[in-house]
Amino acid sequence: MTTISLFSKSNDFVSFSAGQIIFKEGDPGKVMYAIIEGEVEILIGNKVVDTVSAGNILGEMALIDTSPRSATAVPKTDCKVVPISRRHFTFLVQQTPNFALEVMQVMANRLRRMNAQLELEKKMKMQNLSK
Repeated sequence: MTTISLFSKSNDFVSFSAGQIIFKEGDPGKVMYAIIEGEVEILIGNKVVDTVSAGNILGEMALIDTSPRSATAVPKTDCKVVPISRRHFTFLVQQTPNFALEVMQVMANRLRRMNAQLELEKKMKMQNLSK
């Protein structure tokens, strides 16, 4: 992701240790994060639903709507992330249309993966019922 990778040279990063919570499901969301180093697991309940690595973003839904966080983010490894406020996000969307498209692609890809995962779980459940 070319536009999102621009954050890789930012000095405004925050460091998190492996296992340290970045944000919790249900928390209010005031920022999204660009990961510049490491990997972060996304959990719903106690289930890992995604792993996000350097060069990607997380927590973007908090800047799209005002709902509480839908998941918990916990670093799998030590990591560095750049917080992006709503104001900065709005500026980037206005000044760099490709940024908005990249964020939408991230969201669409996550939704497709989640749908595929749910479909697979549904098929496995149906197979277990038919036994």
